[in-house]
Amino acid sequence: MNVTRGFTGRARVHNPGLPPGQYDAGEDWPVLSAEVTPELTPADWSFRVDGLVERPRSWDWEQAHALPASEYRGDIHCVTSWSKFGVRFGGVSLDAFFNVVRPHVSATHAVAYSHTGYTTNLPLADLTGGRAWIAFEYEGKPLDPEHGGPARLLVPHLYFWKSAKWIAGIRLLDHDEPGFWEQNGYHARGNPWEEQRYSGD
Repeated sequence: MNVTRGFTGRARVHNPGLPPGQYDAGEDWPVLSAEVTPELTPADWSFRVDGLVERPRSWDWEQAHALPASEYRGDIHCVTSWSKFGVRFGGVSLDAFFNVVRPHVSATHAVAYSHTGYTTNLPLADLTGGRAWIAFEYEGKPLDPEHGGPARLLVPHLYFWKSAKWIAGIRLLDHDEPGFWEQNGYHARGNPWEEQRYSGD
């Protein structure tokens, strides 16, 4: 794993906007990855939604960008204790993709997977209703590869390991199926405000 100071401790300063156990990373954005950063260009990138859907579909870079653009402005929180306030991501809401593929009523969960093979599981409810995006930009610029560029999943209300870097697809299921970190002791959902860091929290 590539590790930066995001895994080290910092003095905690009370801030009512911080979830429990977090610190404000300020201008820093620690790089934390379970895998080596891939050499993935927009021309190589694709995104697929399948599983329990009526119309499985893949998009290339241009097709994904042809969907309605959407933006997230807010905060993000990492399980390794850092938080960033007032960030801005640009991309496409997952709702736009789901409107095309039409999830079955039996779909309750999802597995997001990366071009590197990384996986993470999420309740479908955490990906709909304007709560999740495929992000291409950060602060108005293309997303850096070390932070998941050219495109990453963005689920900002959950710990950031759920926002899979180098996103390749989402498979909808009628059951929960643990991903990489969840199989290695992390919490199935990862709500920062409930401090759901590890299994059993």
